Amino acid sequence: MAQSYNAISLTELRRRSSEGLKTPDHLARKAERLWRSLAFSGIHCVVLALAMLSANLQLACAQESSDIAKQAQNPIASLISVPLENDFNPQTGVNKEDSYVFEMKPVVPIRLSNDWTLITRTIIPVIQVPDLAPGVSGTSGLGDIQESLFLSPAKAGPVIWGAGPVISFPTATENILGTKKVSLGPTVVVLRSQGHWLFGSLVQNLFSVAGPSGRPDVNQMLLQPFVNYNLPHKWYLTSSPIITANWEARSSERWVVPVGGGVGKIVHFGKQPVNVYSQFFRNVQRPDGTSSWSARFNMTFLFPKKR
Repeated sequence: MAQSYNAISLTELRRRSSEGLKTPDHLARKAERLWRSLAFSGIHCVVLALAMLSANLQLACAQESSDIAKQAQNPIASLISVPLENDFNPQTGVNKEDSYVFEMKPVVPIRLSNDWTLITRTIIPVIQVPDLAPGVSGTSGLGDIQESLFLSPAKAGPVIWGAGPVISFPTATENILGTKKVSLGPTVVVLRSQGHWLFGSLVQNLFSVAGPSGRPDVNQMLLQPFVNYNLPHKWYLTSSPIITANWEARSSERWVVPVGGGVGKIVHFGKQPVNVYSQFFRNVQRPDGTSSWSARFNMTFLFPKKR
């Protein structure tokens, strides 16, 4: 997952923005903010509309087995999936404007042998942020791309797990949207499916290993516990908050801890199975100047193996 921009302290934002970030005149800034807001609000509205529409779609094919639903909720399942996720953070920055993070996160399993599978997970974020602090002007663009590699047993037991490296590449198109550092660290996911329940957790920690010496070092943890309760007709209840900690920040600005959840459903667009869910969170711990709550809208296109 891309770094949560609620997790960035205002001090670090000022440091990031100091490298060549120029403040445009007032009218130009207002026009630019309006354009960004319209563009990302459009993405947000399209995802929300599709989610609402999909809840009322008639299934165009026979009802899939419960295995598909549980595979859709498993971040290292043996099926190709393409999640499209939109995170909405209202009342952010000095002018209490909205910020958005749109992520494409394709997951591709590669069978290495009869015993082991390698699961690749790529996160490509497109970010829009408003003016976050005096002298830190808002902008939009591509963030840092992350690649995770999970080595997992090919034959799943009662407990499913995967472990490997995660690397973050300095691909951000604007100083404020990324770290300008190459970062590397471990990532682990563990989960279990039992009856109607599927629960587990994903954790990673990134450490900067290369990049400009003038930029802050990276030492950031991401923890995502998840729990799903599967209901009839492919509905399910879900909670998967993204907890982040920036170990380089002051203790008062280190943590973002959201609490909440939502509802999801496996639907079909024609013959294409799609996992759709919405979640809402209250940030019980957060840095000053960041949003007190957030919403997540996700559509995941599923490509299960044909038998």
